[in-house]
Amino acid sequence: MSPANRRPADPSLIAAIHHPLRRRLIDLLVVDGPATASQLAERTGELVGNISHHLKVLASAGVIEEAPELAKNRRERWWRSARASWTWSVADAAGEPAGELVATVAEERNITYHADKVRHWLDMRHEYGEDWLRAAFATESWLTLTPERLTELSERIGELIQEYYEHPSTEESAVPVYVFAHGVPARP
Repeated sequence: MSPANRRPADPSLIAAIHHPLRRRLIDLLVVDGPATASQLAERTGELVGNISHHLKVLASAGVIEEAPELAKNRRERWWRSARASWTWSVADAAGEPAGELVATVAEERNITYHADKVRHWLDMRHEYGEDWLRAAFATESWLTLTPERLTELSERIGELIQEYYEHPSTEESAVPVYVFAHGVPARP
């Protein structure tokens, strides 16, 4: 069973969320919460106009939404994550060259993005205490599965992650943690 907030991604949505700056804006809104274009420009070092453009693209794709209740006046626009996860496969675009290209490039960018997060941790781990060094993990296993069982594993992992998202730690020592997993057919 897929989480309620998971939805299939079409090529235009995939393209919207896999632009490097837009990906960073999504992350900032998920981790830090709602923000204005000015606040996001300050955090990213980008111009406000550039941030506004990318926020509009993300909003059009349904990735983020306005948070009008946070505005102090009619000119102020706050944005928040629409918090959904997306799923796609190159197979969804079979026979559609442009869609296949978008999905393939997005998959490649995801791998780079995931690896970059781990590399950043490796570079910065000296700034964390021993408890974080012991808690951080990497796991890998060779499993023998059918496509149906791999789909089941993916859904179960997604549900577990969703549970932790919906019930975040509120302790003072809690910090954002990036979790990802890949399950792909492979050979040693």
